[in-house]
Amino acid sequence: MRFIIKDELLIPSNTAEYSLPITKIPTIPQPPLNPNFAYNPDLQQLLSGKQLLIDDIPFSIADIQTHYQHGYVTYRKGIAYNGKQPICARCGNKDPMWFATFPCARCGETCLYCRQCLMMGRISECTPLIGWNGPVPDTLSPMKPLEWRGMLSEGQRVASRHVVEAILANQEHLIWAVCGAGKTEVLFEGIEEALTAKRRICIATPRTDVVLELTPRLKAAFPNIPVASLYGGSEDRHLYAPLTIATTHQLLRFYQAFDTVILDEVDAFPYTVEKSLQHAVKQARKPTSAMIYLTATPNERWQRECRSGKRAFTTIPARFHRHPLPVPGFVWCGNWQKRLQKNKLPPNVIQWIHHRILANKQALLFFPRIPMMEKALTILRQISPDIEAVHAEDPDRKNKVQKMRAKEIPILLTTTILERGVTFPNIDVAVVGAEDTIFTESALVQIAGRAGRSKDHPEGGVTFFHYGKTDEMIKARRQIVSMNQEGIKKGMINQ
Repeated sequence: MRFIIKDELLIPSNTAEYSLPITKIPTIPQPPLNPNFAYNPDLQQLLSGKQLLIDDIPFSIADIQTHYQHGYVTYRKGIAYNGKQPICARCGNKDPMWFATFPCARCGETCLYCRQCLMMGRISECTPLIGWNGPVPDTLSPMKPLEWRGMLSEGQRVASRHVVEAILANQEHLIWAVCGAGKTEVLFEGIEEALTAKRRICIATPRTDVVLELTPRLKAAFPNIPVASLYGGSEDRHLYAPLTIATTHQLLRFYQAFDTVILDEVDAFPYTVEKSLQHAVKQARKPTSAMIYLTATPNERWQRECRSGKRAFTTIPARFHRHPLPVPGFVWCGNWQKRLQKNKLPPNVIQWIHHRILANKQALLFFPRIPMMEKALTILRQISPDIEAVHAEDPDRKNKVQKMRAKEIPILLTTTILERGVTFPNIDVAVVGAEDTIFTESALVQIAGRAGRSKDHPEGGVTFFHYGKTDEMIKARRQIVSMNQEGIKKGMINQ
């Protein structure tokens, strides 16, 4: 698109000789809000708190422009410049390697575009990001939106109170809670306080699996509140809701939308390595807002900040059922990769599988790489043809997880895709090749946290099969033992 400035208005025009791509216009004027203008409520619903491309908006450019001229729609540059350095306004990319050019039919020039967030639609020098500047849609909220009637443990009650205080004061707070401590329930009271105060809340997480697991739980707790569930392919993409559950990727479409952002699994891939996702979370918050972080495994820097008093945090060192976390056992299994090349697995791994099959005990068996896992699957199906394997690119992934929950799969082989965000009530867990670099302290703590989560089955075995202990393995076990000790000291674990 090309624009001109006329009568202190930005006007789309591909015909005027002096028209320019939006990036080359020094200052974009914003008309004052006309309170007498009858704005389109459907456009309001679509654009409130968003930054969308023209292609994402099912309204004509003429409709959008009319709303802009009455002050209700905003135009922002998709690509801005700091000197000669391009910056993507949507994902924050500044790396020249992630920019490219193409002959653009819309502006008639060779147009620079951002490759970093291309999967959300191409954003280029002539692309405006379109948002809403008028009143937000009305959402009806009952006096007591929370209908969950469960009981919180002592540790959960303390953390819940701190979440409420941080949300009401627009502060940042970290909830450092062991796997299975009941982090979701800790959020309920704070979400209710925010909803009652007409504030908009987002629970963001790096993984689609977690969104799919959280959505029915939040809808059950707040049955009379619209809840938007956003992930790739979601049908809620254009739903305006006071409570949104989204992958961090989906937040690239939001701009100053939320009064509170709750970031679950803050240490999880890909959030930890993609600066664009960190930018998306920051940009989705209103300038004055609360930020709640949830994790069982904060990184070393955050742990130091907690210990030194630089970061406000609350620990929940024990699970709600008052049983200790299963402590991993280290079992040497020799050169398992060499055996696998010969279509064999270490005898102690085979024995571990046999024991679970005979005891009718479900288990997760983690592998560092997909080809290794698939080779092991062929071997293990000779023991039981019902054994399955799952990974991130598996098109049948959701179905296999459901079959595991339905106890139709005895042993599920997996990559780190199931290290977090899924719960099976009564399983044992093992890692083959725990020495691999992919198994960080965080990953191993999360993997161990899959076992013993249910109050009916609070005990579960955790085994790290290895070809040499690593510092990450030792740190993971040390963290689990330390949390158990803190739980005992605080009277949160039965002795």
